[in-house]
Amino acid sequence: MRAYHVTIGGYEFTTTEEGPQGGPPVVLLHGFPQTSASWQAASRVMAAEGLRTIAPDQRGYSPGARPQQVESYHMAHLVSDVIGLLDALGLPSAHLVGHDWGAIVAWHAAAWHPERFRTLTAVSIPHLRAMSEVLAAGGPQAEEQRQRSAYIQLFRMEGGKAEDVLLANNARALHDLFSPLPEVAILPHYAALSQRPALTAALNWYRAMDMRSFATLPNVKLPTTFVWSTEDLAVGRASAEGCAHCVEGPYRFVELEGVSHWIPDQAPVEVARAVADRVRSVDG
Repeated sequence: MRAYHVTIGGYEFTTTEEGPQGGPPVVLLHGFPQTSASWQAASRVMAAEGLRTIAPDQRGYSPGARPQQVESYHMAHLVSDVIGLLDALGLPSAHLVGHDWGAIVAWHAAAWHPERFRTLTAVSIPHLRAMSEVLAAGGPQAEEQRQRSAYIQLFRMEGGKAEDVLLANNARALHDLFSPLPEVAILPHYAALSQRPALTAALNWYRAMDMRSFATLPNVKLPTTFVWSTEDLAVGRASAEGCAHCVEGPYRFVELEGVSHWIPDQAPVEVARAVADRVRSVDG
């Protein structure tokens, strides 16, 4: 593993790489409340497949890229960071992979800047318009998804309420978010985010998001794979299956039975194979 810092827009992003320098470049975006360490196991498998993985600690997660203002975490900035990473590394294009919030950024980046990405693999979170359409349709499926998404209300609260809840009793609630992961998988993220400034920066992603814009997110035209797990507490089947209608390029839906929301940690081999298959569908 190679670790270094990349300067983008005046901020310094901690980044790690695996695999051969000449391999197809694959950018891996982590979610909340995790860091790029969530990709380590899957990166090793991808590297063995000849892929060059590039995993940054994103805005707010890298200590050198932690602005205080909520508006600094608007989606345009998060996507701009990914484009800036490609520019800083001299990459005209790359394959894009994201989990959780990283998937949300990846969907937007792929929709807004298709010329910079060869393929997309989204993990856990579908195209946001698919979820919006389920909620707008009403009925049992909408109610189920609404209940699954209820935690977002807490995370969007300003004034430190979410931080107080998650950090109370030695950050017990933060720790419990990672269930059912083993302690060894939890510790890197728990250590990074149990510090209040880091947790506030991570929560600012929720506070800055404009959920109304999800309903108008354009279709993605890239070759795309969406990986979803049956035990995901945040995303219901209707939202997951609706994702297919938001992709115009070649599309594959990978369903993992019995796996929780933390797919890269629990099923790194399956994720790595899904990514490698998608990369090879374009690069051979």
